Amino acid sequence: MRILSIGSVIQHNDLNITSIEASALSIHPNIEAYDYIIISGGDGTIRRVIKALHNIRHSATFILNPTGSFNVVAKLHKVPKIGQVLKSLENGETPAIQKHQYYTLNEEVFLFSAGNMGDLQHILLAETLRFGLLKHGILKYILALLFLLPLHIILTPFMLLSRSRFFIFTPMPFIKKFGSFYAEVEEMTIDLQSQYNHIELDGDIVTIEESILYIKPAGHIDLVI
Repeated sequence: MRILSIGSVIQHNDLNITSIEASALSIHPNIEAYDYIIISGGDGTIRRVIKALHNIRHSATFILNPTGSFNVVAKLHKVPKIGQVLKSLENGETPAIQKHQYYTLNEEVFLFSAGNMGDLQHILLAETLRFGLLKHGILKYILALLFLLPLHIILTPFMLLSRSRFFIFTPMPFIKKFGSFYAEVEEMTIDLQSQYNHIELDGDIVTIEESILYIKPAGHIDLVI
């Protein structure tokens, strides 16, 4: 059994684990030879790893080691601690697997969240606050929400009515669609009416240099639970 660890050096006496940084994934040889891929980090790290593997057309079984501020994907699937998973593999047990849908937005990938509404402003401000005592943990996100609350209250109704604004958040499937808010993703096209746009994807801020967004389900990833 071969295991690839991305984002953190993980050592185990009885398991063959190779550790690399996420930036080296696209050039790492023989990715298909690994039985499991450990991802250490938050939702943004998971998204970037899935994007790299999607671009090289490789599927894998993922073990999440959530060390980010929110870890939405890990919480949704109630993933076990990394030590517990490695112990099971050491004992020769086959772990339970759960599928998670992911999506493409032009050349980008996201797993649960995308938009250019209040989520974008929230992440931008929270990242501005990422220093000193606020560097780790969720306090920066709470402060950003409090600072932006009056703006959200005033602008959100207008953004929900705008065809060039959108927010996708799939952990709320009971809503499906409300104005420009989507909790269920089908193949869709959105005209942003601008050639240069900032978009929030799973807590990352990416720049899209196209006015038309093509969004659709792209596949599933297998997560150890």
